[in-house]
Amino acid sequence: MDLLKPDLFEKLGPLLSAEAAAEAAGTGVEAADLEQAVWVRLLERDDQCRRAAAEPARWLRRAVRAEARRARRRARREVPYGHRRQRADGGEGEHGGPLTSAVTEPEDALLHGEENRALRSAVARLPGRCPELMGALLSPRDLTYREIAGELGISQGSLGPVRSRCLGCLRRMLAAEVAAPRLWGKER
Repeated sequence: MDLLKPDLFEKLGPLLSAEAAAEAAGTGVEAADLEQAVWVRLLERDDQCRRAAAEPARWLRRAVRAEARRARRRARREVPYGHRRQRADGGEGEHGGPLTSAVTEPEDALLHGEENRALRSAVARLPGRCPELMGALLSPRDLTYREIAGELGISQGSLGPVRSRCLGCLRRMLAAEVAAPRLWGKER
């Protein structure tokens, strides 16, 4: 199958559209984006062209599934930035300055408050010294490890491992309460 043949699109187009539509629902991306990624893959890599020429339908299905997997992995890694709102003085604001957004501000405050309550509730249910440690780490006083170790009466060198165990426990508790996407493979 030569890439310069004009009938390439007519041959593979309907199958690609069907496969992309079937995979798009589970990936969170549009079918057209999957289609475009497969065409780009085909055009960019010469070895892909040879495989596609041998068994076009099989290659196409595999390529669409591979692109769908990439899209799912990318969606798990990417964290979207919040929408930017205008400050009262006219500039764009991120963290500083009063923001004017009467439509979304109460909703944002409500959602943020619910998240904080869920987090505080989960921290309070942690076992052992974890609630004290997490409370110190989340404190608005911004304590150093030396100050936290002094307050809790434990060595500064053990704060990191204890913090890691507490965060792992907190992560498991919150994942059970909130529908979070599960990571495949090792947890880091």
